[in-house]
Amino acid sequence: MKTQLILFITLFQIAFFHAQDPVLMEVNNVPVTKSEFLQIYLKNNNNPKYDKATLDEYMDLFTRFKLKVAEAENIGYDTIHKLIRELNGYKKQLSLPYLIDSAKNESLVKEAYDRLTQEIRVSHILIKLKQNPSPKDTLRAYNRLLSIKKRIENGEDFATIAKTKNGSDDPSAAKNGGDLGFFTAFQMVYPFEEVAYNSKLGKISDIFKTRFGYHILIRTDERDARGTMKAAHLMVSASKGVNKEETIKAEKKINELYQKIQNNESTWEELVELHSDDPSTNKKGGLLPIFGTGSKTRMIPIFEETAFSLPNDGDISKPIRTEYGYHIIKRIEKKDLKSFEELKKEIQAKVNKDIRSKKTQDSFVEKLKRRYAAVEHVKNLQWFYENIDSSYYTGKWKGGKFKSNEVLFSLKGVDYKQTDFQSYLIFKWRGVPKQDNKSVVDKQYKNWIKTIVLKYEEDILPSKYPAYKALLKEYHDGILLYEIMSDKVWNKAVKDTTGLKDFYKKNKQNYMWPSRLDATVYECLNMKIAKKVYKMLKKKKNTSKEIIKCINADSELNVDVKMDKFIPQKTDFIKNDLNIYNLGRNKAYLHGKKYYVVNVSQKLDVMPKELSETKGMVTSDYQQFLEKEWIKELSSKHQVKIYHDVLYSLGN
Repeated sequence: MKTQLILFITLFQIAFFHAQDPVLMEVNNVPVTKSEFLQIYLKNNNNPKYDKATLDEYMDLFTRFKLKVAEAENIGYDTIHKLIRELNGYKKQLSLPYLIDSAKNESLVKEAYDRLTQEIRVSHILIKLKQNPSPKDTLRAYNRLLSIKKRIENGEDFATIAKTKNGSDDPSAAKNGGDLGFFTAFQMVYPFEEVAYNSKLGKISDIFKTRFGYHILIRTDERDARGTMKAAHLMVSASKGVNKEETIKAEKKINELYQKIQNNESTWEELVELHSDDPSTNKKGGLLPIFGTGSKTRMIPIFEETAFSLPNDGDISKPIRTEYGYHIIKRIEKKDLKSFEELKKEIQAKVNKDIRSKKTQDSFVEKLKRRYAAVEHVKNLQWFYENIDSSYYTGKWKGGKFKSNEVLFSLKGVDYKQTDFQSYLIFKWRGVPKQDNKSVVDKQYKNWIKTIVLKYEEDILPSKYPAYKALLKEYHDGILLYEIMSDKVWNKAVKDTTGLKDFYKKNKQNYMWPSRLDATVYECLNMKIAKKVYKMLKKKKNTSKEIIKCINADSELNVDVKMDKFIPQKTDFIKNDLNIYNLGRNKAYLHGKKYYVVNVSQKLDVMPKELSETKGMVTSDYQQFLEKEWIKELSSKHQVKIYHDVLYSLGN
């Protein structure tokens, strides 16, 4: 009776589950449930609609996606070692939030917030290490840094050593002496952040390791978090490679603009629109992304320092120089760091994804061991205490034979024996510090147990957490999709030069230049200057360089020159009717807030673009063509069945 009751309940639960999550489609008889479709649909649609037309349209996209994945699996993409390795890497990242001690993780969230309230400044020296260094390379790097550390402790200057050829391997150290400026939580790799925040001001740290190599650091300064800054800038371009003459002109121009701001001759927005060389911000008042404590955006130190030194919203800085040119900065809004409660959720998400969350795994593993009634036989470690030797630290220890291969650990009916632990020891020798035999064996044994328990838990995560299972499926399909699309469409279109040329010839009419104006355009500050430019153009000896030299003698703001084959539809200051332009000079006209004198060299009629002139667009269209033909092939090759009644019930 009891057995029958259990069977009835189980069958009822299965029926209830399928009633709640019916099959929406089948691809080669493999079911796709309503929930799987809905999850992806909602993820890709911020404003989802459930009318028939919208659902049909998205189902068409979804079907194509499923056909490509089915084809990838059919030809064995899911067995390619490179892709398996890539998926396992994502799997590790995705599983991390599920393999932590939630209670102890809270303390990491609080620690991260406390660090966000304080910004620290450090200088460091790095000795690089390859990803899998040999013992010899590891020892050489460590000893090199140890020697540097002793020199600094004996009185040599940290920055001077960092700058030398045999000092720091950080390329930026040659200029900054290892100074990394101010930073806060989440802005450095966690092991670096951990040492930096636990170091005392002015004291050199012990040697420590990150994925980049060995480091020492010195904490040079600290301050309370400054919060975030919303700022705008007006930029005059003068990058590193520009010559001295252009630099002088740029400096003169920025100083003129600053004087205009001081004299209230124009509004900030007008000057930015007219004169800023930053195309990404000059149409929106120079507004930049928010930067500062904990934000994703970091500015060049001098830019950030200048912005935060402005005492009030609306204040404007004096011109400063960066590697990109000259800037005037306007403070728009400064905000203090948000409260812990306001930032808790955001910090929690960062901690869960960050390597710091692994700190809680030891306690989590202990909980799992109790939950799954794991059994340890530590007495059987005695053989390892007696048989490990100094060759272990160089990777030459090969272990030995056991009398009876005793069990060391049991989990969920699986026994892990001395030979299993021996294999782990042989494989995991790198980076183990020299200690007495018992300490080394005990530490490695603990790590081995941790690996086994977490691997078991990771393997059963899909059955415990539907959201994790769905995400894993999404990454699996995404990796296969990217790889097969690269092979069948994207890379094929790039490599198939003959096919690309044939496609271009057949569709040449789709790649046409519109009517254009080959001209030199003089952008003038006012009508008086425009008339002077027009007059100077009468003499052919007056080149654009001569005109600029003359007109801008007293101000770099007077005239700017643009030379191009201008397309009216894409150039706001060129009029659509090219018939109004004469060859040679044309009288000035007002557009926006500037006057334009257009000197026409040639009027170019509608003509086909050469393949070299439109290769990017042709390649993109060829990719679409290849994909369309490929989808036709897949549709005939794979069987797809859609249950439209289930699809149209999504709105319910």
